[in-house]
Amino acid sequence: MARKFGRTTDQRIALLRNLASDLIIHERIETTEAKAKDLKSVVDKMITLGKRGDLHARRQAASYLYNKEANENESVIQKLFDDIAKRYEDRQGGYTRVLKLGARQGDGAKMAIIELV
Repeated sequence: MARKFGRTTDQRIALLRNLASDLIIHERIETTEAKAKDLKSVVDKMITLGKRGDLHARRQAASYLYNKEANENESVIQKLFDDIAKRYEDRQGGYTRVLKLGARQGDGAKMAIIELV
């Protein structure tokens, strides 16, 4: 069963879209353990689309990810399809890793780092 994070469906989808876009840009982000575990499957699917590389896969990824700029001359979609997908051509899944950090100081939430392998 999927986690709800105390949010409505629209808010939850927006949260995962934003985290997925940020992970593709920065290749490593710190978030709660539960969010990292849910994000793992989303990002793995996006990288699989990137490995497919055709126009339909590019449009599917673009419809999910936010159109953020990775740097001055590259968008999230370009980075996913040109850089990250090429890196994982020979790998069959398991593109992300979740490293547990411990409890957050303020509220005691379990924190984790999610990064591309």
